[in-house]
Amino acid sequence: MNEFFESIGMPFPGLRDIYHVLSRKKPIEDSNESKLAKVLSAFDLTTLGIGSTLGVGVYVLAGQVSKIYAGPAVIFSFLIAAIASIFAGLCYAEFGARVPRAGSAYIYSYVTIGEFIAFIIGWNLILEYAIGSASVVKGLSSYLDNLCGHAMEKFLGTHLPMNIDGLNAYPDIFAFGVTIIFSWAIAFGVKESTRLNTAFTLLNLSVVLFVIVAGLFKVTTKNWTLPKSSIPEGYGEGGFAPYGFAGIIRGAAICFYGFIGFDCIATAGEEAKNPKKSIPFAVIASLAMVFLAYFGISTVLTMMLPYYEQDESAPLVHVFSIYGWTAPQYIVSIGAICAMCTSLMGSMFPLPRIVYAMATDGLLFQFMAEISSKHKTPLNSTLLTGFLTGAFAAIFNLKQLMNMMSIGTFLAYSMVAACVLILRYESTDRKILANGHTLTDYDETKCSFWQLLFNSSRSVVPTKKTSHLVTMLILTYVLQCILLTQVLSNFEENLSHVTASDIVKLAVTLPLLILTLYAISRQPVSPAYLAFKVPFVPWVPGFSLLINVYLMIKLDIMTWIRFSVWIAIGLIIFFSYSIRNSCLRTRREMKILTESESRDRSESDNISLQQNERFTTQTPLMVMQSSI
Repeated sequence: MNEFFESIGMPFPGLRDIYHVLSRKKPIEDSNESKLAKVLSAFDLTTLGIGSTLGVGVYVLAGQVSKIYAGPAVIFSFLIAAIASIFAGLCYAEFGARVPRAGSAYIYSYVTIGEFIAFIIGWNLILEYAIGSASVVKGLSSYLDNLCGHAMEKFLGTHLPMNIDGLNAYPDIFAFGVTIIFSWAIAFGVKESTRLNTAFTLLNLSVVLFVIVAGLFKVTTKNWTLPKSSIPEGYGEGGFAPYGFAGIIRGAAICFYGFIGFDCIATAGEEAKNPKKSIPFAVIASLAMVFLAYFGISTVLTMMLPYYEQDESAPLVHVFSIYGWTAPQYIVSIGAICAMCTSLMGSMFPLPRIVYAMATDGLLFQFMAEISSKHKTPLNSTLLTGFLTGAFAAIFNLKQLMNMMSIGTFLAYSMVAACVLILRYESTDRKILANGHTLTDYDETKCSFWQLLFNSSRSVVPTKKTSHLVTMLILTYVLQCILLTQVLSNFEENLSHVTASDIVKLAVTLPLLILTLYAISRQPVSPAYLAFKVPFVPWVPGFSLLINVYLMIKLDIMTWIRFSVWIAIGLIIFFSYSIRNSCLRTRREMKILTESESRDRSESDNISLQQNERFTTQTPLMVMQSSI
């Protein structure tokens, strides 16, 4: 083992050395000078967030969730999902104001937790955006192929068949070509690509508004109050919430996927004109607009047609065909195409910026950090990730990989929420209050664990001890979230099967979870000024963390296995390349070398000074004797 570390230019480390290497943090104020062009306004960021979030799901989710899970109460499912998404969005907004850098959750975890966790988060974000982009462009290709009578499938399936399990039946050349075109558009300038995204987004919103206004002429409240006698068997109890409260919650878990994508705003922080103000505004505004679109579509759809008659795959086209409206069907198709284009842009835009941020920090290969002198964009990263995404879309069957995108998203959301808590309660060297009085650091005073846990001394200055305590409480809270998820699984399907033991487990885990958040809330808060702060800390980040852990645990075992394979590949890169080429390691070595040279020079100067002093104190007789 010692020979291995010597071969890579590192001495054999001890456990403490390994911990310091894996947990070294990037200073928040590091690299304030950006090589990327700062051209994005708050409007550009908002349309980017709306475009990446309001994808084809707005034309599908309302019909699917209302028919299977929630009925007309799907509007409450969307409301719950929107609230949960806003909690995550608030966490992103605070970090966007605190660390306006390219990299999103990667850079956030780098400045709060450490290099190793940051690499894992960044590596997962690469997977998330690559699979998301490939799946969107694959959906666009399939949708257009359906409109053309499966012409591409027939031609390519006949002339270029691929009879390999796990791959497409034929190479999707169209999907590959569209991905390359979008990559070039993004590489040629961030302002130009956002203009294209804005055009598609505004057209998509216009179609959504048209559907809502046109549908209002055919709505009736009777479809929200259907009696049970008129409901076919297997479709609930009728009324507004035919599947009960459990159905609304299950529907909310599905609707939550419709709000994924707003985090691409955070990746553009380094290219925003005024990121500390525009990023929080864009995150909140985009999520609000997306919720209004989902709420309007689901309201009109369930009022136009009974929930059990909805079509799961194309509800809007189906309901307009029932009323004999041909023109709106084509308008909806145009909106769906625009939605997929904006969603593709929103997925492809952050991907090269994640790679660029990691390469700039020395965690990925250096050529990926090069910036185009003409367009001020990460050209190499954009073209490379675009080629790989296009190759995925062209040759791979991505159905089994879709859940891997979800696990990367939920993990990133969870890490951002945890990082907000860590930074909000981080220790500080400043001990001066607003009134000018200096406080005594009670880290030096003796107090019991319980006094420290609930801050009985009412200290308002965070210390290293309180900061470490908050970190341990956050880890405890995550474990409690996992336990609560397992307990709640017994309450999801059928309440009649719930036992007294399940109720006792819930009565124990839920209060402990709340008590942990209360203990965090009692700790002194960092006095650092921020342009935007998450309100009601730690409750809002804590609730966001609970939701994301809950949805992550619900993913199937094969998703976790594929995720583990991807993580294994990342670990090989980290320990073979990143750990040796990290900019923080290089900077630390340069600092040690500089200090060593300075110390040697100081010692040499002292020796010379002593010699000069000794020479000047000698008398002429002593000098003559010395020479003899």
